[in-house]
Amino acid sequence: MKQLNRTNHPGRQYPTKIIQFGEGNFLRAFIDWQIDILNEKTDLNAGVTIVRPINTDFPPSLNTQDGLYTTIIRGLDENGNKVKETRIIRSVNNEINIYQSYDEYLQLAHNLDIKFIFSNTTEAGISYHSGDKFDDRPQVSYPAKLTRLLYERFTAANGDKDKGFILLPCELIDYNGEQLKELVFKYAEEWQLSAAFLEWLEAANTFCSTLVDRIVTGYPRVEAAQLEAELGYNDTFLDTAEHFYLFVIQGPQSLAQLLRLDQADLNVLIVDDIKPYKERKVAILNGAHTALVPVAYLAGVNTVGEAMNDAELCRFVQHTMDKEIIPVLSLPKDELQQFADAVIKRFQNPFIQHQLLSISLNSMTKYRTRNLPQLITYAEKFGKLPPHLTFALAALIAFYRGERDGQAIPLQDDEHWLTNFKTWWQEADAGEISLFQLVHRVLKQAEHWERDLTAIPQLTETVTRQLESILDKGMRQALREYCAD
Repeated sequence: MKQLNRTNHPGRQYPTKIIQFGEGNFLRAFIDWQIDILNEKTDLNAGVTIVRPINTDFPPSLNTQDGLYTTIIRGLDENGNKVKETRIIRSVNNEINIYQSYDEYLQLAHNLDIKFIFSNTTEAGISYHSGDKFDDRPQVSYPAKLTRLLYERFTAANGDKDKGFILLPCELIDYNGEQLKELVFKYAEEWQLSAAFLEWLEAANTFCSTLVDRIVTGYPRVEAAQLEAELGYNDTFLDTAEHFYLFVIQGPQSLAQLLRLDQADLNVLIVDDIKPYKERKVAILNGAHTALVPVAYLAGVNTVGEAMNDAELCRFVQHTMDKEIIPVLSLPKDELQQFADAVIKRFQNPFIQHQLLSISLNSMTKYRTRNLPQLITYAEKFGKLPPHLTFALAALIAFYRGERDGQAIPLQDDEHWLTNFKTWWQEADAGEISLFQLVHRVLKQAEHWERDLTAIPQLTETVTRQLESILDKGMRQALREYCAD
């Protein structure tokens, strides 16, 4: 079979109008995939130059395939039917390794047709590195590299305020655009760049915060040979992802026209405040995951998909979302329900094997950030405790006993939780403390929970009763007892 490249697979090539920091699977199956669709369906006519921001030769450069690669989007559609969409992505023109081609990197600033900068440099990427200097080739941190590029554009454009960039970071941190802007200004001031540049930075550039949502499973190592046989060519950069995707941008409505979003039916929202959408994702998608893990695992299930094919566990997830999470969130209820329905389809995706144990990492913190806010708000709003969220907490405490059917559970969490749970469960199993005392100790950890949870009326008693049921009758019988409605 022939290799995928522009010689063997000729087609449209687009002028570079976008810089992208990050060569990873996520951006290629999310941003570049969307740009490719916009190029096909509108007159966006925008090519992407990828800047590799870290000093590594692995994976090899996309230049080996002239920027081309294949996305395979698989999952369940809105009606629950299996879908599989294959697309050769032509939006990427080339890749620059900033450590090997620094001058070529700076030269991008001189292309005044380039308007957009996307990035995904991981959560740690938008950070400050005290040693970075203006004359470094390159600087260590992404914000420092970006500041240098912005200064190059400022000089190349003679300070023209119409020649700034629209920056759309995709890193998974809150208000990523605001944090990136803050660090760019920090470097500009630290490097004592001119007041005129600082003024241009503020006036000519738009830093947008974003929320990105798609499970990208990347290179399908096990299936690669079979998929390439189906495609009829070799592709070293095959990229697989789920059917669902969502891109929320906090920015000016003019972006819809600039990106031609008004001409294509993409799941992109331009909003004034990203916070409710972040809360929706954390509460519904991540919250359902976190509530499900200890319940399903102690019920003898190993993956999210298995759990969703189990009527009792699937009902537990649906009721948790529909009855206890959605009623306390701020967005319109029909929007929230639509998102929750999509989450169920995503969890049922037969193409993704999501191990419950891999999701269980740092579950105590995840419960605090993803489930506890809804538990507290529900109790305040309705004057009673939400039974599914309290049951998930009881199951979590049982999970940290560290045993399923006589086999040790490989717990992964903060050392103080692992140490405490080991001690407390040994004492409880020896009859030295009651289950009520064990639960009380867990809920009393105000440094972790950011409040004393024993002060919430009936929470300690409720979680204790549910925990006793789990231990005495088994997870499934306890689930029927407390979450059958």
